[in-house]
Amino acid sequence: MSKEKQRPAAGGTVCVLMALGVVSNAALMQAPAHADTAGIFDSVPLSTTDGRQIYERICQGCHMADGRGAVGAGRYPALAKDLALSSRQYMALTILAGRRNMPAFGAKHAIGFEGPPMALNETQIAAVINYVRTHFENHYRDSITAAEVAALDRTLEKQ
Repeated sequence: MSKEKQRPAAGGTVCVLMALGVVSNAALMQAPAHADTAGIFDSVPLSTTDGRQIYERICQGCHMADGRGAVGAGRYPALAKDLALSSRQYMALTILAGRRNMPAFGAKHAIGFEGPPMALNETQIAAVINYVRTHFENHYRDSITAAEVAALDRTLEKQ
């Protein structure tokens, strides 16, 4: 007789736990997710013009802290010892408009995912290009200016 009384109580406990699960899941679905650290989809504007800080804040999440890229859920190309980086214009166009699975970071081209897009201005794009081209075992001596990035951005508008 005592076992029969425990079964309804256990069933009631299961129902209460399931109800709590439904309520907590509903609350999680309604609340936006936020990372513990700043990242690519934060709505806080990036105000720095330091190439290293821009790389750390935006780029290293995919290209890794050492610039060697990663393979896993996707393929994130290495920037270390990358011959394609010999063209600063190639880099600027890639950052402005995106390429393959890399999102666009140019102010006119960036698309937001569940929030405002992370957009960089011409000065920031030039700074991160110049940083990457002189780090990660890259030794390119010529640099790009914000004016050159702006001119390249204007060519994208014509397309």
